[in-house]
Amino acid sequence: MVLDAIDFKLLQFLQEDGRISNLDLAEKVFLSPSACLRRVRLLEEKGVIDRYTALLDPAKLGLEVDAFVQVTMRRDVDQWHENFTASVQTWPEVAGAYIITGEANYLLRVRARSLRHFSAFVLEKLYKTKGVLDIRSNIVLQNIKDDQRIGASLLAE
Repeated sequence: MVLDAIDFKLLQFLQEDGRISNLDLAEKVFLSPSACLRRVRLLEEKGVIDRYTALLDPAKLGLEVDAFVQVTMRRDVDQWHENFTASVQTWPEVAGAYIITGEANYLLRVRARSLRHFSAFVLEKLYKTKGVLDIRSNIVLQNIKDDQRIGASLLAE
C-alpha cells in the first residue's frame, strides 16, 4: 500500500487522539467525512492501523516495578525457543517480549506490583523455565520517555 501525505496526517492525528470523531478528523485533513472514513477504513483493512487501545498508567494501577530483563538460553535444550516463547505468553507480568541481537536471546519488559512480586516472578517463573541459562535485570528508576506512537518525522512521505 502506498501512503500519501493525507494518509500520514490521518495517522498522526489518530495517534494523538484515537477517539477523535470522523467529522473532526476530516476537518483536520481537509477531506469530506465520507472520504476520510474510506481512507481510515482502508488503513485498518491493510493493517497499517493495527488496533485502537487505551493506554493505562501502571503506577496508578499499583504496578510499582518496571524492569527490562535479558534472558539467555541454553542451546543444547530441545525446543528451547518454542518452550520459552510459549511460556512468555502465559505470564501477565511480561508487558513486552523481544528476540534481540547480542549475548542474550530475549529482552522482556516486566511490570510487577512490588520488588517482592518481581523477585517471585524471576525465581518462580523465569528461572524454572526449561533452557534458561542466564537472567540479567535492569530496574527502571525513572521513565523519561515511553511513547508507543511513531513520530511525525518518521511518518513523513
